[in-house]
Amino acid sequence: MSDVSDLQRWKLKRLIKTLEAARGSGTSMISLAIPPKQQISQVVSMLTEEFGTASNIKSRVNRQSVLSAITSAQHRLKLYPRTPPNGLVVYCGTVLTDDGKEKLVNIDFEPFKPVSTKLYLCDSKFHLEPLAGLLEDSTKFGFIVIDGKGSLYGQLSGNTRETLHQFSVELPKKHGRGGQSSMRFGRIRLEKRQNYVRKVAEKATQLFITNNAINVTGLILAGSA
Repeated sequence: MSDVSDLQRWKLKRLIKTLEAARGSGTSMISLAIPPKQQISQVVSMLTEEFGTASNIKSRVNRQSVLSAITSAQHRLKLYPRTPPNGLVVYCGTVLTDDGKEKLVNIDFEPFKPVSTKLYLCDSKFHLEPLAGLLEDSTKFGFIVIDGKGSLYGQLSGNTRETLHQFSVELPKKHGRGGQSSMRFGRIRLEKRQNYVRKVAEKATQLFITNNAINVTGLILAGSA
């Protein structure tokens, strides 16, 4: 992940301040956040369904405002043949100016780091959680959860948690017999446990070391013995 410049943060803070002050009448303001892995086509289909639902709003003024906002959001999405690498945030709707007049707002924003959650809300205000989350500490930690059944690898940055890899394992249980049979099974069991630990370490090296340098701030180990 590339470093975020002070200019990018300043522009985002200014955008948040502007949108935070915006207010509308009824539920004519749409907040839409699309994570990197969500397809634009899925969101377009969802908005088409929402358009049909909004057509049944009883208040003519509110109905027209909501339909206009949904249409604006659809037009914004047409500019993107696919979801950008870090996702997309869209704000559309009719807001009230200081002198009581109505103004149409259309904003599409490609974030400088991945959007962690998807969001679609119609309200009398814009919901800015997706943008505010971009300003959180981007320190990245890796974590490994390991027990006798398998291991899971992931990374955590702010409120964003991502699973990188996981695998299962079947380790032999303790053998109840005595004598040479017990010793032989004991050696087999120890060998398989050692191989499992070695595999866990090799995968951790692949995931958390890049060009001979660790790619996370810290590494958290958890699990049961």
